[in-house]
This record gives sequence, structure tokens and C-alpha cells, in this order.
Amino acid sequence: MDALSHLRIVEIGSAAAISYCARLFADFGANVLKVEPSAGDPLRRAAPLTPKGESAWFAFLNFNKSSVVLDRWDTSASSRLTELIESCDILLDGRDIDAADCPPLDLAAIKEKHPGLIHLEADWFGDVGPYAGFAATDSTVRALTGLIKLVGPIEGAPMHAPDFQTGILAGLWGFIAASSSALGRMQDGCGRASRLSIFESTIAVTEYIMFESFSRGDVMRRIGVNRFWPTFPVGIYETRQGWLGVTTVTPAQWRSFCEMLGLLELRDDPKLFLGVDRLQHVEAIEAKFLPRLRQRTAQEWFAEGLKRKIPIVPVPEVAELIADEERQARGAIVPVTVGEERGFSAGSMQRLTGTPPRRGGKVPAIGELQQAETLRRVPLPERSGSRRLPLEGIRVIDFSMGWAGPICTRTLADLGADVIKIEAIQYPDWWRGVDRRPAYVLEKMYEKSVRYCIMNRNKRAITLDLTRPQGLSLAKRLLADADLAVDNYSVEVLPKLGLGYDVLSKLNPKLVMMSMSAFGTGSVHRDCRAYGSTLEQGSGLPSVVGDAGGPPVMSHTAFGDAVGGLNGCAAVLTALIHAKLTGKGQFIDLAQIECMMPFAAPWIIAHSIDGKPPTKFGNRHPDFVPHGCFRCAGEDNWIVITASSDAMWPKLANLLGRADWVSDESLRTAAGRRRIESEIEAAVAAWTSGRDAEEAMNLLQAAGVAAGVARLPIDLLRDPQLQARGFIQEVNRAFIGKHPQPSMPFRESAHPFPIRRIPPTLGEHNHEILSGTLGLSDAEIEQLERDGIIGTEMLMEEELVKKKQAAG
Repeated sequence: MDALSHLRIVEIGSAAAISYCARLFADFGANVLKVEPSAGDPLRRAAPLTPKGESAWFAFLNFNKSSVVLDRWDTSASSRLTELIESCDILLDGRDIDAADCPPLDLAAIKEKHPGLIHLEADWFGDVGPYAGFAATDSTVRALTGLIKLVGPIEGAPMHAPDFQTGILAGLWGFIAASSSALGRMQDGCGRASRLSIFESTIAVTEYIMFESFSRGDVMRRIGVNRFWPTFPVGIYETRQGWLGVTTVTPAQWRSFCEMLGLLELRDDPKLFLGVDRLQHVEAIEAKFLPRLRQRTAQEWFAEGLKRKIPIVPVPEVAELIADEERQARGAIVPVTVGEERGFSAGSMQRLTGTPPRRGGKVPAIGELQQAETLRRVPLPERSGSRRLPLEGIRVIDFSMGWAGPICTRTLADLGADVIKIEAIQYPDWWRGVDRRPAYVLEKMYEKSVRYCIMNRNKRAITLDLTRPQGLSLAKRLLADADLAVDNYSVEVLPKLGLGYDVLSKLNPKLVMMSMSAFGTGSVHRDCRAYGSTLEQGSGLPSVVGDAGGPPVMSHTAFGDAVGGLNGCAAVLTALIHAKLTGKGQFIDLAQIECMMPFAAPWIIAHSIDGKPPTKFGNRHPDFVPHGCFRCAGEDNWIVITASSDAMWPKLANLLGRADWVSDESLRTAAGRRRIESEIEAAVAAWTSGRDAEEAMNLLQAAGVAAGVARLPIDLLRDPQLQARGFIQEVNRAFIGKHPQPSMPFRESAHPFPIRRIPPTLGEHNHEILSGTLGLSDAEIEQLERDGIIGTEMLMEEELVKKKQAAG
């Protein structure tokens, strides 16, 4: 029985985010009906194309669905669409991105007749604010969210990835909104309506550096291809054979990297102890280690790095991803049928082991109803009078730290779940800081980390020493009545402590447990150390970014963390729905490196069919002409501009003062404009070079041309659209004071979901949970504190060493 086979989904409009959201439901057995015009969804014509002209991007977004053709000019189309929606559970609505000739609807009447309907609609920026009417594309949105300006060479234009990122990020957020609503409906019988902003969805990847800017100031600049603040090296480097992704964050990793290369003088240089220090000496350091890396192959260095626990990974080409037997065995690479062609695609990365996702499938032809299993409808409970948050009543035990795990559990907490975060005074969340020197601990610097705070709001926090029997026993008592447990440790950590799923499932059969490791619990690379940068390096995405003939290019300092967290959240919501229906929990084996593979999916499909290496377009685009990043007046100011439709081209040409281009019949299509693409780019560059970036964007948008200023992450703290939408909330917390917090990118009203609890201090809720939840007496709690099982103050290095020695 598939986890979501009781759900019927109707998808309308044309929007990549909505299509991907719908496909995630289809992956787990939901019956998805995609409504299209007779000419098909416009995305069926999006590049890259297979040899027979099928869109690989459309294929990735739509396998395992059925297609229903409704012609808006047919007098019966509206009534037929109304009937489909009245009989579905979830309506996924992309009409505000592109209506795609969808027949008109009276949604208010439908919802009155069908009060249990869940409705998710998406738009680029939200329905209010100065950007509300903006034309947009994937690239212009990423420019505005700070995901372009920090990437690329120091001199010259920032470099950006192809157009498939916002659809995947917003699709994940859309699935989180709709599936949490479905889970809430199982409690209260009420339908919900959510509105999703693609702009705000994309900020999930920028959050960390955006709010680091709040605490550190305006310190981030573009520092070169495959170089990123706040550490070095974190990039992709050439070896004797293949490319190698390297990340060094901790002093120990830097020392091990230097020792591996035989560069002891770098290892012992006190000026290079921290990553921020090494950023001051990039050229000198690279001059020494780049020649050493070229002496061996990427695979040889990878094997050496595993021994030394250094986060390094070979950077694969698309062909290598497809041929990877482990990825095929895990379902990260799956077979797909696209018309008459067969190939492979990135599959579902939500690796539920009890109710696994479907392994590939067929892309529907226009109007093709694919065979679906008989829908097992689940009766809804009687509607309750009170309005609840969708996840109220769900209890989560959160063992995760850093970014990926905490953004998953933060989202659950934002939606109403009772999330109990477990740390230890011996080993607190590493995003509090890893410095254990006396000054850091005594000044409670571990309570002053903004990045920790933005990932842990709305949670309760407890400290437990899980290496000792008393702490382990208390953790098991919490888990005995929990719905979900989440960790992002290395795969062996919790099982070695006696907290593996094999133990906990006997204690609590309804428990869903998710491991968020880098490569998966059964991977041959399970012991590889990894950060968000490692996940991007090993995903295949860098191989399709950048200029033809250039190196693989990273897009972010830690892209994989947020992406892994959102995929994890989607996975646990699916498993929780199944557990609510059946009373059965299950284990989720999430490999975060696989979660990055959908960003390369169109090239995976195309290459698996035609065998040709993916074309790298740089800042150009296979479908849009012009498309690029153009310099504006002032220092390092840039704007992304694109004619994303042929109807947009004459508007741009008029703004450039080129009436001759407007009247030239040969330039009315992108294919025709490709002939003089360089000339068009030169004209656009001349127009932007004398204008302020904001002025240029506003002039272009007023004319109906898609454009977005390439912002720095710090600029988002004062972005007028985010301010108008109330996206940035402010909380006042001990040790930090007032600081900004991001909201979720979907909302059920004019306002974002509120922050109900400020981020907890270390062990802040020890007494509340141990007494109120587990029933311990004050005397028992005091004894636990004397024994160091619980506490509210981080241990210094020497205290930790003494305790380890005392424990033998």
C-alpha cells in the first residue's frame, strides 16, 4: 500500500513548482490529474529536449501522473473541471504563474460545497508588495534572493546556474504546505488554503548567510570561482584525473588536509588556523596545494580523505551519475519513459523504507489517463469548531544539529508540532559554536549565535548525556510516546548508543524515525564526512554550471543543507500521514547528497537518452534570448535580465530604443534572435551600465520585462518586498536581544505563521519536560544535574577531557 494512495490531486495552470509538488505526491501513490490545454502544458516545450523533441524538464516534473485535456473555449470545460476538483482532496494551483488557458472556476462555490478541500496556490512574489506584479523567471528570482551575486569571478559578471532551482525549492515547500494540511485534516476534518511565494521559498537557501550578515555585517563579496565565505578551501579542484570537491571547516580538517598533501608548513602556520584567516591568503595557499592535488586522481584522494575524515568527494559528470550502481539500487536514479524514448531520471529522494516511493514511471502524453489503482478513500472526521495549527498534537524528538536537520524540525515546529530538541552540555548543537576555550564558554558565546537561533525557534530544549545510562533511559522514555525522531549524525552514532530504529520500533511501533546522513545508512561511502558544500560537489550539478570548457562550478557555500532539510521534512510528513492511517511507523533513510540530484535531473534524462554531454550555456539560456547578468552603475552592481517570452522581446527592444528590432520579423523568436545574441547583449549592457540597478529593474518591470537586481544576502534584511509582506519577524531573546527571523514562504492568511516560542537556551526546558512530561520529582532532577546528566552550561575543553578520563 503506497503511503499516499488514498489521495486524489488535481493540478491546474503551468508552474514548475506546482508540477514538482504534484509529482512528489504521485511518487507515493497519489492519483494526480494534470489539467492541460489541447496544446499541452507550455513546459512540454522547455529545454533541454530529447532527440524526439520531448522536454526533459517536463518529464522530470510529471512522470506517474495522468493528463486531462480541457479546452477553455469548450462550454462544458468549466463544469468538468469543477467536478474534478469537487471529487479531489488537494487542488494545486499554478495559474498565477501561467494560467495555461485553464477554464474559469468559481472556487468560492467549490469550497463551500467541499469544505474539506485543501487548496495550494503559487505565485512569484505574493499578492501584495512592490514586487507583486513583477514578471519573473527562475534566474531573476535567484538574483533577488542573493543566490547569484556571490558566485563567479571577482572581475566580470556573476555566474549563475541554469533555470531549474526555484521550481524544485518551491515545489518542496508546496508539498510541505499541502501534506501538513492533509495531516491536519485527519485531525479536524477541515480543509485549508495556502498561498506560496516562490521568491520567499528560494530564501531557504540564503537564510544562513543572510542572517550571518545581520551579526557579522557587510563582509561577503564575490571572491572567485569556487571560493566562498566564511571558510577556505571550500571548492572544486582539478586532479590528475577528474575534479575533487574539498571542504575544510574545523581546524582538525585543515590540519589533516595539509598532512595528506605533505604541506606541513601550512598546517603549522598559526595565521591559517581558522577558515576566515585562510581567506586572507587564498592565492598563496592555492599556489601550494593545487600542484599537489594534480599528482593523484580524484578517486585516490577520496579514498585517502575517508581515512583521514576529511570532507572531500569526487565531482561526477552526468554520465557517471547515471552509471552509479549504488544510486540505481537506492532509487536515486530511476527509469522513465518519455513518449517513445526510454531513459533515466533522478527519482524520489524521500527514502521511506516501509512504504517506499515508486521507482520511476511514464510521462503522460497529452490527454493520457494512466492506469491508477483503485482509490481507497479515507473518511474525514467531523469538522471541529476550533482552528488548529496543522501539526498540533504531533511530538518530535529532535537529535539534529547544524542546518539540515534543524530546518526540517523547525518547519514542523512552525506548523504546530511539539519539538523537543535534545543536546548535551558535553556536546551542544555545533551551530552554537565549536570553541570550548574558557573565554568562549565563560562569556556564554554559545548562547549568542544568531544562526542557531533562526533554526531552533518554536522548539523546547533539553540536555541529556546519552553516553550514560540515566540520560539514555530518559531519552527512551521520551521516544516511547513520540511520533517522530530525527537525527543528522553520522549513521552509526544513535545505533551505537542503543537508539537505533531496531530498538525504538519495538519500544514504540508507531514511531517514524529519520536518519539524515550524507550518503545513506547502507552506502559504501557512509563514513564520508560531509557538509552542505560536499553534497553539492557530489551531486552532479556543478558539472552543468559555468562556461563551456570551464571547470565545474559550485553555486553556494552550503547548498545541500537547506535542500536536505526540506526533503527530510517532506519525507517525514509522508510517513506521518501513513502512520496516522495505519498505526505503523517506519524508518527513513535520507541521503542528503541524493537530495541535490533533482537540480541536475533534466540533463540526466536528456543524456541518458541521447548520450551527448550536457551543453553549458554560462549565463545564457537555451530558450530565452537575451538572458544574462549585466553591469549597472556603481561598484559591482549587476542585474539579471531576460526576454522569457517572445511577447516580451518587443517591450525590451523599445526600451533599448531599437525600433528596427521591433519591426524585424526575423527577431520575433528566440531562435531568430540567437543569430545576433552578442549584439543584443551589447545593447542591453550599454543601457544598464549608466543606470542604478534598482532604477534599471523598475524601468524594465514597468515595461513588462523580467529583471531582478543581483543582491547580496545582507540586502534581503531591508528588501522592500519582504518588509511589505512581514516576512522578517523580530524576536527578543536572552543573550542576543532583538534579532530577525525568517518566516515560512507559505501562509494561510495575510500574515505569516507566527513565532510562538523564542529559540531556547541550552537546557532551558529541562525541568518543564522532565517534571511535566516524564513525571520526575524536583529531587530527581537536582540529582541529574549534580551528576552532569543535564545542565544549562556548556562544558569547557578541560572539563570535557576530565570527564572522559573519569569515564575510562
